[in-house]
Amino acid sequence: MKVISGIYKGRKIDGFSIDGTRPTMDRVKESLFGTIQNYLDNSVCLDLFSGSGNLAIEALSEGAKYAYLVDYNKKAYQTITNNINNIGINNCKVLLMDYKKALSYFKDNNIEFDIIFLDPPYKTNYIEESIKLISKYKLLKDNGIIVCESDNIDKIIYNEEYKSIKDKKYGDKYIVLLKKI
Repeated sequence: MKVISGIYKGRKIDGFSIDGTRPTMDRVKESLFGTIQNYLDNSVCLDLFSGSGNLAIEALSEGAKYAYLVDYNKKAYQTITNNINNIGINNCKVLLMDYKKALSYFKDNNIEFDIIFLDPPYKTNYIEESIKLISKYKLLKDNGIIVCESDNIDKIIYNEEYKSIKDKKYGDKYIVLLKKI
């Protein structure tokens, strides 16, 4: 994988050797970031199930001000840390913790986000559970967006606080953009 655009364009991102991760492929990432480009400038991003750090690194490359990268898997955490260090990124924080603990950490530290990436393991209900906690803890700024990725559009469950502004199928995965209303 590589960074597709911005200040880190062309830099290599490792991550294919981690069990249970499915990096967002470059063509999907290019389309996704073209869609969310207007939200990136000076944004604070959360990549909650970060894997390799692919999405947060791309966001930082394309104008995000700061990013938090969270993963519970120690190998993923090490891969994220290596990718950040190899590229030379310093406007981010990498956290080794599960998503519920991470969301509580952000609430306790009064951290809100402009963009939240949710790309959890496919055989879970983590998107629905994450969105419930994001709402409960008020972690998404007004006019913020949540980018959800899943193998089944029926797993992208959200409440009336959000509306879908775009959904698209890419091969075997769906990406749905939710906007806070």
